Amino acid sequence: MTGHVEQARELLAAHPVVDGHNDLPWALREHAGYDLDRLDVAADQTGRLHTDIPRLRAGGVGAQFWSVYVRTGMSGDDAVSATLEQIDCVDRLLARHPADLALALTADDMEAARASGRIASLKGAEGGHSINNSLATLRALYALGVRYMTLTHNDNVPWADSATDAPGVGGLSAFGREVVREMNRLGMLVDLSHVADTTMRDALATSEAPVMFSHSSSRAVCDHPRNIPDDVLALLPGNGGVAMVTFVPKFVLPAAVEWTRRADENMRAHGFHHLDTTPEAMQVHTAFEAAHPRPVATAATVADHLDHMREVAGVDHLGIGGDFDGTAFTPAGLDDVSGYPNLIAELLRRGWSRTDLAKLTWQNAVRTLRDAEAVSRSLSSRAPSTATLASLDG
Repeated sequence: MTGHVEQARELLAAHPVVDGHNDLPWALREHAGYDLDRLDVAADQTGRLHTDIPRLRAGGVGAQFWSVYVRTGMSGDDAVSATLEQIDCVDRLLARHPADLALALTADDMEAARASGRIASLKGAEGGHSINNSLATLRALYALGVRYMTLTHNDNVPWADSATDAPGVGGLSAFGREVVREMNRLGMLVDLSHVADTTMRDALATSEAPVMFSHSSSRAVCDHPRNIPDDVLALLPGNGGVAMVTFVPKFVLPAAVEWTRRADENMRAHGFHHLDTTPEAMQVHTAFEAAHPRPVATAATVADHLDHMREVAGVDHLGIGGDFDGTAFTPAGLDDVSGYPNLIAELLRRGWSRTDLAKLTWQNAVRTLRDAEAVSRSLSSRAPSTATLASLDG
């Protein structure tokens, strides 16, 4: 594998990873209250975070969508305010590390950042609760640099169903479809990770622009509702979008699904949110794991998903979205953001060509954003929508 890793590093130097989803801003909130002096990502933060600049460099990352996620326990204006705090965190990170991180608002910005040797930094809002049912708030997030919005997180919003909640409106409501159309008008990517199958299909039927799955894997390989069913993957070539495989063990390794359910129950029994990765919460996780050994995913596990997704959607519609700092556990060899060469090495071992790997790591994601921008330009005569949840859904 050593030779393949060296080849992977060479490939990533020319075609670096665009990662669709990283929860560093939330981790900085939880671990340091957004105090960037207390947790300086210019230094190696192994043991505290999955992400820092030295390991991004070691991993061959050329562009990162930073998630400006807030938990669905926050709602209304509280969710909007917390999202603004997340955006502010990313902005301060970029201002603090200008030699390494470059703000990117467009595909051209991504290419320019790569040419300057910096990591293109984009923002993605994870969950429609962040806009509090307001298209004006959606537009404000776009103005602040948000370039995708995941329509739901783990719970439904009034206008869209989540993959991990009971059906509410049966996919997208009329207002939900208007949200998609307004995102198309703006040039904001519609992210379908976390949403119900019905929402995926409704969004694909509504969207005039390519969509993305910022961090989702294959349902056929690991039967978890957070993953993408084959019939939806098969729609991506017609839409032009991209499915970015995630590394979260419970989404990629069937044996990890039930283990994680029990680990999450243990966390809640100890008074912690199941997504909590603070040191106190991780002590609870570690004790559970000691008593109940965890099934361990590997880079090969993730590669199995990519092999299948390539068969169904085609290599032009695949990408990578690790979900680092948004999960307590990671696969062996993909322990943190330095691990991408191990995945590329595994794919090289399986016979993936350099041309196909360049599409996976860089080209597909950049093209998807560029095509969404082109759709936005074609819709320039469309006025901003003033529709409301009440006016469309009653």
